[in-house]
Amino acid sequence: MKNNIKINRLLKGYSQEQLANEVGVSRQTINALEAAKYVPSTVLSLKLAKILEKSIEELFELDEND
Repeated sequence: MKNNIKINRLLKGYSQEQLANEVGVSRQTINALEAAKYVPSTVLSLKLAKILEKSIEELFELDEND
């Protein structure tokens, strides 16, 4: 799954640590998400979308392999 979390995080002025604190995960989780090494739960995806003021579709898209 591809994502646009890093771009949207930077546009909002959040560090990985700040975004992690906002959604209740570790900075390492945000790092793994941005590197596409971790697929978030539905709850975490919804929290990220709300905080970054984007729709789920704007943050995530399926790969051909998904």
